[in-house]
Amino acid sequence: MNTSAQETRPSSATEIACDVLVIGGGPAGCWAALEASGAKARVVLVEKGYCGSSGATASAGTQIWYVPPDPTEREEAMASREAMGGYLSERSWMAPVLDRTYESVNRLADWGYPFPVDDRGEQQRISVQGPEYMRLLRRRVKNAGVTILDHHPATRLLTNGGAVVGASGLRRQEGGQWTVRAGAVILAAGGCAFMSKALGCDVLTGDGYLMGAEAGAELSGMEFSSAYAISPAFASITKTALYRFAQFYRKDQSVIEGAGSARGRSIVARTLLSEPVYARLDLAETDEVKAILRRAQPNFFVPFDRRGIDPFTEFFEVKLRLEGTVRGTGGLRLTGLDCATTVAGLYAAGDNATREPICGGFTGGGSHNAAWAISTGTYAGASAAAFAQQKTGALDIHTPQPPSRVRETVIDPQAIIKAVQDEVFPLHINYFRTHAGLTASLERLDRLWEEIAAATVADESQILQLRQAQAMTATARFMYRAALSRTESRGMHRREDFPKQDPGQHHRLVVGGLDTITVRQETIDPGAYREAAE
Repeated sequence: MNTSAQETRPSSATEIACDVLVIGGGPAGCWAALEASGAKARVVLVEKGYCGSSGATASAGTQIWYVPPDPTEREEAMASREAMGGYLSERSWMAPVLDRTYESVNRLADWGYPFPVDDRGEQQRISVQGPEYMRLLRRRVKNAGVTILDHHPATRLLTNGGAVVGASGLRRQEGGQWTVRAGAVILAAGGCAFMSKALGCDVLTGDGYLMGAEAGAELSGMEFSSAYAISPAFASITKTALYRFAQFYRKDQSVIEGAGSARGRSIVARTLLSEPVYARLDLAETDEVKAILRRAQPNFFVPFDRRGIDPFTEFFEVKLRLEGTVRGTGGLRLTGLDCATTVAGLYAAGDNATREPICGGFTGGGSHNAAWAISTGTYAGASAAAFAQQKTGALDIHTPQPPSRVRETVIDPQAIIKAVQDEVFPLHINYFRTHAGLTASLERLDRLWEEIAAATVADESQILQLRQAQAMTATARFMYRAALSRTESRGMHRREDFPKQDPGQHHRLVVGGLDTITVRQETIDPGAYREAAE
């Protein structure tokens, strides 16, 4: 019988010992905790917010890459994004991810998730509503005996002889610190959207990337991070799927030719460089279609209804809101299907792990991303439990510290966050990339990192903000260092000065380090995909 981790709670600190520590309470973290617990491991899950309602998935509906095990359907599913992703994906990952996702979604149905039913009475298991999905996962995690610590953001990993053996962080509500010593740690803290106000993403600040890099882990695919979502100018709703039913207009209500939510998004972006853009969902022509859209994405319509705007008949201004690696591809590099990183005892899942194996250099949208969270979560949970249960002996724990500096400076975290946003939000820097633009931005970010890497804050209440500012700065530097190294346009990475895809750059870019960031090439197995003639 699995039992929850044992803990003692002094007045200003929490000390816990367990087998597996999961950092992050989104889908990937919950699936990881369930799998590790099912392997009889003692599991602790820490979450910056509240597990079940925090993060991108909890706030909206999402599709799932759920494909029945029919050879033809599976072939079509795997081939569907290979070209868009620049042929950087691998069938050796796609097939098991599809298998695991199919099995796990069927488990959701067995647990009672209310999938919609079609006219034949068959459940449609290709999407979930975030609130119901995450509420169910939290309940399953809690009932499995996992210790859930809400409002406990992780700030540092603990190491022993080069291996990760736990983490420490802050108790946001009680005050003070927490420390969890663990046989293995799973980073499932989400990607980085740079506090752009994208729906549900303000807790996703790249914390896992920074902690992993501090421990010596590598990252991959960070150049594929320029994901922008179409959003009403007055709201944070970033559900782009419904814009397939939209046309885009200038202020004089003339149609912007070629603009669209998928293939024509770059036209929207280029127009926004010089003038505002408006949209109207006028391609949803019947009441039946409009009703279907409202049922599919009810929260999309909330800000319109509050303002008395009918998006089907009235024009509304739109913008492109950065989603970074949340909707992009990059993350911690995995060494295999066990979801291990390049550091012993450290695993990654969901948006914390690069999605290149199934998406290449292009976004997985909602469906692939959801499948990745499910599958990597379960893989990491099982692997971390097995790793932890093989370990014995006492631990001499070390907490990675920032590099030493001549003197520490006291900074304002909000000013740092604004400075990072000024480098990653502008379309002319991050969407339409050039050597000159990337180089100038990276120089500013490097100076910023020098200033804050060992900085302090005047008020202890700002410690979390400081770590988030450091994580966002580090993430932006990883992104732009890789983007400078890829002198071509592939996937979502667009170089205005290198507009074509270069067959000689059919490789991944792996970055590592913090003060000095290195970039190396990683080849892809030629048999991992079926490349069409370019």
